Amino acid sequence: MMRIGHGYDVHRLVEGRPLIIGGVEIPYERGLLGHSDADVLLHAVMDAVLGAMGAPDIGHLFPDKDERYRGISSMKLAACVGERMREEGYAVGNIDVTVIAQRPKMAPYLAEMKKNVAKALGCDLSAVNIKATTEEGLGFTGTGEGIAAHAVCLLVSL
Repeated sequence: MMRIGHGYDVHRLVEGRPLIIGGVEIPYERGLLGHSDADVLLHAVMDAVLGAMGAPDIGHLFPDKDERYRGISSMKLAACVGERMREEGYAVGNIDVTVIAQRPKMAPYLAEMKKNVAKALGCDLSAVNIKATTEEGLGFTGTGEGIAAHAVCLLVSL
């Protein structure tokens, strides 16, 4: 059996926080605001995996009212989602992610992001695809107010 899920996340860029995307700390003058490390890529991926499983989203699993998750690495959260996925009898068929950001450029970090996603979910590197795009100066991502990510995941039964 195969199941498909979609995930989307967005966070505002603010001063005084590190920019972490796909488990990679990217040198930049601003970072993403959130209860955890606000990693939009991993949040979108987790929601895509959970959606494919028919499970609640990350807000239900890791609520922002719970102090255990304040500042937590989204790599740890993604590993928990990966463990749950395997416990429920699924494996990643493939994951496709698009990060939407005017700046900074993501290209130098995409390979490391891909490795991090594969590691967190316990899947083969070839099952993960990550790309980035700008919005040509349009919308909140285009004006540099925030960064967004979309993810699609195909799960297969073990």
